[in-house]
Amino acid sequence: MAPVGSASSADVNLPPHPLALRLGYAGLIPFVLGALLTWLVRPDAHPYVTDALAKYAALIVSFLGGVHWGLGLRQRVPSPSRFAWAVLPMLLAWIAVVMPPYAGLALLGALLVICYAVDRRIYPAHGLGAWLVLRFRLSAVASLSCFIAAAGS
Repeated sequence: MAPVGSASSADVNLPPHPLALRLGYAGLIPFVLGALLTWLVRPDAHPYVTDALAKYAALIVSFLGGVHWGLGLRQRVPSPSRFAWAVLPMLLAWIAVVMPPYAGLALLGALLVICYAVDRRIYPAHGLGAWLVLRFRLSAVASLSCFIAAAGS
């Protein structure tokens, strides 16, 4: 058995479970639908669409930070930076949801890109490198949706 904080040979680069793939891709529906509706709804419904998309994006950014909290818990000697990073995306996402949609959605799109960049550097050390293809695809569509919605705000 591998010590806590290191990936065992059984954990190294396991591909995402098929259910995780389906749920991940299904999680893009609110992003794509929100970006599309931002451009299609009547002006009186526009604030509700952008608010819903911003709040959903903030939840996802918070979830991505929470993954790092879990990774920190797996370490025998946890790195304080892992816990600090786990909380930072959530705090920035909270700021984004109180900003005007054109700015908040752009910030959320940028946070999704930054979260991917951090994960790309951190995941391989935890035996999660095989998840990066999925993470890239999800992050690309989600961030692009936020940027498109920001442009329509």
